[in-house]
Amino acid sequence: MEGTGGSSASAAAQPVNQYWQEFSKLFQYYLDKSTPHSTYRWIGTFAIASIYLLRVFYIQGFYIVSYGLGIYMLNLLIGFLSPLVDPEMEPSDGPLLPTKGSDEFKPFIRRLPEFKFWYSFTKAFCIAFLMTFFSVFDVPVFWPILLCYWVVLFVLTMRRQIAHMIKYRYIPFSLGKQKYGGKKSSGSSSGSRAD
Repeated sequence: MEGTGGSSASAAAQPVNQYWQEFSKLFQYYLDKSTPHSTYRWIGTFAIASIYLLRVFYIQGFYIVSYGLGIYMLNLLIGFLSPLVDPEMEPSDGPLLPTKGSDEFKPFIRRLPEFKFWYSFTKAFCIAFLMTFFSVFDVPVFWPILLCYWVVLFVLTMRRQIAHMIKYRYIPFSLGKQKYGGKKSSGSSSGSRAD
């Protein structure tokens, strides 16, 4: 009798597992297809963020969830703006960011790549939106104090991050892959090739 109960439970779980695997493959497929389209990904993320903000504004609650979301976003932003190898923390034999004009140029490698930054950013807003449907997360707080704490934390953190960028001369933003355009010709040789 006990053997039949265990097999019926596993038989009932098999369609659920199969459905979950199909959903996971489909989700991964669309996630992979969205990788090169960063502009559209960010537009979708800001639409989700707007829906979340409208819900919080309409309900006038869940400020603790918004504060936690803001702290998490700040943590993601720091990871996005930071180099993979921090010159202050890890002296290494490998390539470093240039600190003098005579140093060789090394490409900036992020600690948190753009795609992972976007994915974590979007997932956090989705989770925060779902949390607004549970009243246990609606803790009564005085929201101006939370906002003040977050602004102070943001200013102090970004001031340190910007000082680090200036000290080690790196710019964490780029507009895609850099392409070699060939040598720039001087203004005196402006001829066109005949076919």
